[in-house]
Amino acid sequence: MKIPMGMTAVGAVLIVAAACAVSPTGRKQLTLMPESQMIVMGVQSFNEIQDTTPREKDPAITAYVQCVADAITRLPEVHRQSADWQVVVFDEKTVNAFALPGGKIGVYKGLLSVAQSQAQLAAVLGHEVGHVLARHGNERVSHQFAVGETLAVLDAWMAAGNKSNRESAMALLGLGTQVGVLLPFSRVQESEADAIGLDLMARAGFDPGESVTLWQNMGKAGGGQPPEFLSTHPAHNTRIKDLQSGMEGARSQYRQAQAAGIRPDCKAPAITG
Repeated sequence: MKIPMGMTAVGAVLIVAAACAVSPTGRKQLTLMPESQMIVMGVQSFNEIQDTTPREKDPAITAYVQCVADAITRLPEVHRQSADWQVVVFDEKTVNAFALPGGKIGVYKGLLSVAQSQAQLAAVLGHEVGHVLARHGNERVSHQFAVGETLAVLDAWMAAGNKSNRESAMALLGLGTQVGVLLPFSRVQESEADAIGLDLMARAGFDPGESVTLWQNMGKAGGGQPPEFLSTHPAHNTRIKDLQSGMEGARSQYRQAQAAGIRPDCKAPAITG
């Protein structure tokens, strides 16, 4: 039996309503995927990266990154996400890192040329772990699915019209969705991960002020960026401003960690090659 389009739309609305969640910052989210499936996808993706990317062979570098990561992952909410986080340093000059559902962290060696202290590295790892804690992967997949379904419905509604007009309209709708929904949505995720990461690094005993220095370094290393409204990431100056606005609370958390004796001492090795 063919289900009327109106009934399909009502069903979709009910599914979306049932799938609403709340992020660690209190932001409402759409999460359609079971978290168990996200973990499977995260582990699979991590294994694929390991299969195609060489590992760092210098034990001093891997020990340093592990030391910083351990300080972040022993925090209660991060430990609840995964009791056994796996950390791998990849021998590539890419300035990047990532964290995936299932307790996986990857750091590219090139990041250490920009994250020049243990606190700056902690800012990056806190940010990446923040993506996992906030279920951003689930949210992004869910939004892309919802947008795709909406465009498919609109396409079906216009199917009886002029073909050339329909194709032009769908192309404009696709562009509008990308710029007006998915890109800003991604920027919201990045800013939220920055806020979560700032809190994590401070409570793990790292000076939160170093997060600003990190993004100043990123700005010097990264060169020009596309206009912010066409980028999946906020501009460096925007990130710095947002981090500074949350610095008072982060410094309070940092002082409490210091008073409790939480003082990471991860020795950065000399980076060559």
